[in-house]
Amino acid sequence: MLGYVYSLMPVMIDGLTITLGVFFITLVLSIPLGIIVAIGRLSKIKPISKVVELYIWVMRGTPLMLQIVFVFFGLPIVGLVFDRFTAVIIAFVLNYAAYFGEIFRGGMESIDKGQHEAAKVLGLSPYRTFIRIILPQMFKIVLPSIANEVITLVKDTSLIYVVGIGELLRAGKIASNRDVSLIPLAIVGLIYLALTAIFTGIFNKTEERYSYYE
Repeated sequence: MLGYVYSLMPVMIDGLTITLGVFFITLVLSIPLGIIVAIGRLSKIKPISKVVELYIWVMRGTPLMLQIVFVFFGLPIVGLVFDRFTAVIIAFVLNYAAYFGEIFRGGMESIDKGQHEAAKVLGLSPYRTFIRIILPQMFKIVLPSIANEVITLVKDTSLIYVVGIGELLRAGKIASNRDVSLIPLAIVGLIYLALTAIFTGIFNKTEERYSYYE
């Protein structure tokens, strides 16, 4: 048993590397884009807010798997061709930026308007007000919601198998079919649980740190 599990580790590690790559790149790109989406959604310029609202509606109203398929198989029809990994990253970033955008928008709207006025009285520019006052408070408010999205992202990375990328779950399924055994899938499940536990612990510690200032 242990020998068999050990023999599966190289392919599992390869799959985990791809999974973590998609996860971290998506997170690094979608959070800043989500902030921009939230600002656009709150814009007083109607065409901008309406376009952003439409984008959010499309991203949240269609399955992520369909978006991946569209980017990789659909966009080449109009001359936009991406390799598998790039197509996956584009689909994931656009999808998660929409969700993060709505989370950030809720956080921004929950901040007392009086703080904007106080910052103006102190002579702070709108940019400095946003970076030094609004943004830190917003992140504190939305942290639990961000944590939920991050955990969902860990599991959603399994969807990239649809374009044939050898991520963690695909590696487990191939090994399971080849060896007619559920052990590879059980290992995959344990790895996902471990990743979820790690990120949950990180966010719990972060929330505790923020709670010191309450």
